[in-house]
Amino acid sequence: MVDVQGDTTTVPCITLACRLIHQTDSKGTLPSESIELDYQERIYKQYASVCRGCSEVFDEQEATRSMAAFSRYLAGWLPAAKNANILDLACGSGKTLFFLRENGYTNISGVDISAEQVALARQVTSDVTEGDILEFLGNTSCKYDLIIAQDIVEHLGKNQVFEMLDACHTSLTPGGRLILSSPNAESPMFGSRRYGDFTHGICFTPAALSQVLEIAGFEEASFREIGPYCHGVISGIRALSWAVLRRLLMAYNLVELGHVGSGIFTRDFLICVIKPSMETEEE
Repeated sequence: MVDVQGDTTTVPCITLACRLIHQTDSKGTLPSESIELDYQERIYKQYASVCRGCSEVFDEQEATRSMAAFSRYLAGWLPAAKNANILDLACGSGKTLFFLRENGYTNISGVDISAEQVALARQVTSDVTEGDILEFLGNTSCKYDLIIAQDIVEHLGKNQVFEMLDACHTSLTPGGRLILSSPNAESPMFGSRRYGDFTHGICFTPAALSQVLEIAGFEEASFREIGPYCHGVISGIRALSWAVLRRLLMAYNLVELGHVGSGIFTRDFLICVIKPSMETEEE
C-alpha cells in the first residue's frame, strides 16, 4: 500500500517476494510447496468416504460395470504375459486392480497414501501398500513390466512430477510401459477437473505431458481420449455427438491457430510411453 500523503511508501508485495526468494531451499522449493502435504494428508484421511463417496466395502458391481471401459481405453497397452509384474500407483479403491485380476493377471500390486482407499483395494488383492508413492518407488527394488499411474500427476508439484517419472523409469524393465492419465488443459471444460479436487496442483496438455516424459527418458508416446464410446443406443448417440463436437473444436483451432491442435479434447486423457530397450539406451 502507498501512503496518500507521500510521507511513507511501503510495498508489501515486493517485501514478501524478497522473503520468499530468501526462503527457497537448494532445489528452489517455496515454503508453500514445503507445507503442501499438511492439507493433503488431512484430506487423504477421508478421501474415499468424502471425496469419492465410497463405502467401507469394495463395490464389485460398479467395478464390473467399469471393465468394458477399461478394456477399451487400455487396449493394446497391457502385457501379453499374464504373470507380468504390474504396479498400480495411487491405486485408489482398487478398480484397476480388479480389472487386471479379472483379466487373469496374477502378479499385481498397488500403493496409495489414503488408508481408506488402501482398505478397499486390499479387498481386491492383499498386495497393496499404504504410503507415499515417491517414498515407495525410492525404496523398492522390484522391476515392473507395467506401471499404471492414473489420476496422480495432477496432485504433485512440478519437481515431484520429475521425481516420480524418474523413479518409474528406474523401476521399469527395459521395454516396460508407463500409463498415465491426467486432467486435460486442452479441454474446453478442463476447469471442472482441474479445480474439482482440492488436492489438484497442476494440469497438463497432452503436449506438455509428452515433453516432460521425453525429458525423463521415455519414448513412443501415444494418447487416447477418455470419452464416450458406443455400447448401446444412448451411448452411440453420445459417441456420435462427441465426434461432431471434436471436429468443431478442431475447426476452431484451425481458424485461430492454423492447426487443429492435439485432437485430444476430453476432460481427461491417457498417455502410454515406453522405457527404451537396453540396445536403444546403449546407442
